[in-house]
Amino acid sequence: MATPKTAEEIRDVNTRYHTGAASHYDAKWGIDWGMVGRDQVLTKVEKALGGPLPHFGRSLEVGAGTGYFSLHLLMAGAIDQAVCTDISPGMIEALQRNADELGLDVATEVCDAEALPFADESFDLVLGHAVLHHIPNLEQGFAEFFRVLKPGGVVIFAGEPSRNGDRLAQLPKRAATTVAPAWRAALRAGRSSAGDSDGGACNHELEQHVDVHAFVPSDLEAVAGDAGFEQVNVRGEELLANWFGWTNRALEATAAPEDVPMFWRQYAFRGYLALQKVDRSLLEGRLPATIFYNLLLSARRPA
Repeated sequence: MATPKTAEEIRDVNTRYHTGAASHYDAKWGIDWGMVGRDQVLTKVEKALGGPLPHFGRSLEVGAGTGYFSLHLLMAGAIDQAVCTDISPGMIEALQRNADELGLDVATEVCDAEALPFADESFDLVLGHAVLHHIPNLEQGFAEFFRVLKPGGVVIFAGEPSRNGDRLAQLPKRAATTVAPAWRAALRAGRSSAGDSDGGACNHELEQHVDVHAFVPSDLEAVAGDAGFEQVNVRGEELLANWFGWTNRALEATAAPEDVPMFWRQYAFRGYLALQKVDRSLLEGRLPATIFYNLLLSARRPA
């Protein structure tokens, strides 16, 4: 398909892709609903805030996907009430199934982040994970986040691709593509069909069109500040872990999912967690945010 050019085309392709990918999304990205996943979420939120996680009353997650952040925050007791939105009906259905299986009560709404159907000053926290880079009009999005937050409320976004980090990540992806045939032969894994983890070949074709931004930290600082937020802080997260993760993910994407052995999945998962710790203890906070793959943002609406 042609590259989407208008905001409406971008919203449409994001809706269609994420609805088609929803049923396989948790498996594709290795989303964990146990203590490992909870530790991942809490650590990211604390890093975004630059300190211990406070307690929030009512939260709104924008682009909630299958519920990874909000459901873990509910299970951890960090929030009292969760409202989860997504532009994709399929993602909201998957989120509700996850909430039901976990015994959690959430409110859900299919809506556009640029036109939130909620009253002014109705949330203590607005958050999102890997969503800002899908939103066509970020200025309008942040105006909405500001509007629905109570005075003194907090906005947190994690998992946003940095422009330089995204370029650096192309290196391990290309290397993995080169060695993939030998890797599959060593594991005796068959080749994947296009879209095995994305809801089919047609849906897989849409994936290259859903990302519309990659950021430098000053981009995010400016858009939040222009919306009226204060105490704006942007941090970088994960360098070695993302190189390792993208290499393995690119390899796995070339193989039939059922042929990837458990020992490999365990190696990839544990290696990623180990390198996260190295990043956190040695690199994050010492190197410029712009070289990391992920950016995290926190800000506050003036009290």
